[in-house]
Amino acid sequence: MRLIITFTMVAQMALADSVTNLSVVAKAAFDRMPTVQRVDQMAGQCGADSSVDPRVTYCTTANRILVADGFWNTPQAPYLVAHAYGHAVQVQHGVADFALREIRNRRSEETMLRGLVERQVDCIAGFLLARADLGDVAPTALFADDPLDRIHWGRDPLRLSPQVSGDLAARAEWVAIGQAGDLAACSPGEFTADLLMDALRP
Repeated sequence: MRLIITFTMVAQMALADSVTNLSVVAKAAFDRMPTVQRVDQMAGQCGADSSVDPRVTYCTTANRILVADGFWNTPQAPYLVAHAYGHAVQVQHGVADFALREIRNRRSEETMLRGLVERQVDCIAGFLLARADLGDVAPTALFADDPLDRIHWGRDPLRLSPQVSGDLAARAEWVAIGQAGDLAACSPGEFTADLLMDALRP
């Protein structure tokens, strides 16, 4: 019994260290990366309500990634935190501004454009997961359905941010592309990796 408890504690420490390690890796790779902050609950944080993902969310106003205490030590946490860092890279280095301009000018293509944003974010997530030496992280092995179909990033109040769903298989595909280690490959459709490469520290 004592051996089982010890093993469980070690496993939880490793998972927690994975989140911390991701933060260190992201900040080493890019300027102006957010700090990860543990919260008791998501509702009430950065204008979040029940429409916002209760596990992990990126608040652009405070430049904080909020992680619920009860989710911190789960096997799914590293992927969702890496995904949040992917959004942070886009926000802090001009990609989100470009995407917003395109969406405003091409409202009929908004769903497609937001899908491209998510693919690039997942690719950045894979790149960071690989740099953090967390092994092959496959969303399809962690989730049965799209885990990011609720509001999971935006400015305060988060409850007014767009809600975008994605295809789980596509997420896994772009995470795998990022995990190959070449950030330049994070170029879905018309969203090139030029701004990402400019931002990446040598």
